[in-house]
Amino acid sequence: MDERRSVKAAWTVRYALLNVAYFAAFCTIHAYAAVFLLDRGFTNTQVGVLLALANVISAVIQPVIAGIIDKGGWLSNRRFILISVLTIMAGSLLLMIRGLGMAAVFIIYVIIYMIQFAYQPVMTALCFEYQKMGCDIWYGLARGLGSAGFAVTAALIGGAVEKNGVFILLVVNVIAMAVSAAAVMMFKRPVNSGISRAPGREDAADVRGGFIDFFRNYPAFAVFLIAVVCFFFSHNMINDFMISIIRELGGGERELGYANFLQAILELPVMAGIGVILKRISSRNLLLVSGTAFFVKILIMLFAVNMAGLFLSQSIQLFAYAVFIPASAYYVSSTMRESDQVKGQAFITSAITIGGVFSNLVSGAVLDHFGVHTMLLCGSIVCLAGVLTGFFAMLKLPGVSQKSDRV
Repeated sequence: MDERRSVKAAWTVRYALLNVAYFAAFCTIHAYAAVFLLDRGFTNTQVGVLLALANVISAVIQPVIAGIIDKGGWLSNRRFILISVLTIMAGSLLLMIRGLGMAAVFIIYVIIYMIQFAYQPVMTALCFEYQKMGCDIWYGLARGLGSAGFAVTAALIGGAVEKNGVFILLVVNVIAMAVSAAAVMMFKRPVNSGISRAPGREDAADVRGGFIDFFRNYPAFAVFLIAVVCFFFSHNMINDFMISIIRELGGGERELGYANFLQAILELPVMAGIGVILKRISSRNLLLVSGTAFFVKILIMLFAVNMAGLFLSQSIQLFAYAVFIPASAYYVSSTMRESDQVKGQAFITSAITIGGVFSNLVSGAVLDHFGVHTMLLCGSIVCLAGVLTGFFAMLKLPGVSQKSDRV
């Protein structure tokens, strides 16, 4: 038993290290995207267009990448992650070049932003692949520690940016990608695993199945995806333009770091303990809780008059994003036929991405022309529409299979 625990701990540490490094870079690349790009001379509208373009490309290439990996050729989950981190490292080094034109910065940042989104689901697939080979990984804890990595980075990077400028963001990217490369190299296929192909390939034909049939089988899920788009419209609005919101309230980069630390560190206990929570509350109801929390979060932000109000809003992350991510994954895996689960997870990811695209396109322009309050009002209205749609979908429509959505 002790030997088994030590083996589980070893694999969990490897996967946790990969998550910590990933989300440390996620903080600098995504949470500080506006800070970096505004410093390089971009307007809020241009920032929104850049992030929207990166999200659109990411949404398009993710299923393509999954299809290539599923074919079982040279490109594996492990190799794609390694290629991704080396590309992000190279891009960060290029951005360090002084005098780089705005067009070059635009292209490089789109590539970096897009690739990091693209390899996030591949990291999850890597975990499931090695679990199937007998490597016991505590996914919830490792993912929660990833959020803690984001939190610690956010707490430190705000002051560092104020003191040293946005160049420090690129330095952190390079270090995080070096750690990621080292972590993924530690994932070696166990001897006598008995698995010759990555999990999910037996479902490759199902992924190519008809979308109409899928949504006909799961109408509640199909409508709920509209709610997800609305939730993440508001979620991305806050995250991508947080620096503008904070400056409106009298803060700066240091307060941005504290705000991101607060919301990220709260994700750790929820994600690590989601198995216990699901024994008491169904994943369907947890999704409704999280959707309501997304609305409460942006509503508090809308009426905030100082940094205390903003920090209160960020604390609602405990019930919003921290609940949504594991609850949505479990809802799909526990209420859909096995042959439909790959499509279900993919549609969740696509809805999140689409929400980000609309948010990027709308938020930057509204912010430039009408200000922070109008932008947050717009996000609140969209999120409320998502809450109403979510309750209608989950409580009024059929679409759950004969399986239970409770642990």
